[in-house]
Amino acid sequence: MEKYLRPTPVIDCDATSIKEKAQDLAKGQEKISEKAKCLFYFVRDEIKYNPYSLPCLLEQYRASTILEKGEGYCVQKAVLLAALARATGIPTRLRFADIRNHIVPQKLAEMMRTNLFTYHGYAELYLERKWIKATPVFNLKICQKNRIMPVEFDGRNHAMFHSHNQDGKSHIEYVQDHGHYDDLPLNEILDAWDQVYGSDCVERFALSKSSSR
Repeated sequence: MEKYLRPTPVIDCDATSIKEKAQDLAKGQEKISEKAKCLFYFVRDEIKYNPYSLPCLLEQYRASTILEKGEGYCVQKAVLLAALARATGIPTRLRFADIRNHIVPQKLAEMMRTNLFTYHGYAELYLERKWIKATPVFNLKICQKNRIMPVEFDGRNHAMFHSHNQDGKSHIEYVQDHGHYDDLPLNEILDAWDQVYGSDCVERFALSKSSSR
């Protein structure tokens, strides 16, 4: 379990800001599952979900950077949850899967040229002698605005995307699991982007972002 508690260049659970935030969020909670819930809901709702960029530099994924910036896409939010959990003494690892979003916004679908999200990231926390999956991606405001079923976390059961939205339409489909990692496999993610989105994907996203300003 030690490797799931250690800091890494990305999961910098030893950073002062991460330790202080984790301590503040978990303050007053005696049960480890309750501490985990506080961390989850902070990342889910207080860190804005922003999928309209493809960060390709390691420092753009650093948990302390995401905390300061206050936003990120799924992998960045998973990294932050992992760092906060490790800072609280909860063994945590990252997990990745390819998923299809059947109601992806048109703008994002056009940028990606597909509804397949490769290497979607989430966290796994070791609680009560088992690994619990936790997906802190869509904040509550996004869910309410877009009729998405919010992912809830009780510290005991897996918290994964729902297959349908609030109107009964197909939403998230899990396509392929890529397993778990004690640190961010950035090179694997970048290779997957090239294969799924095209070798020009990073530049394409950057151009689309600048043109929308």
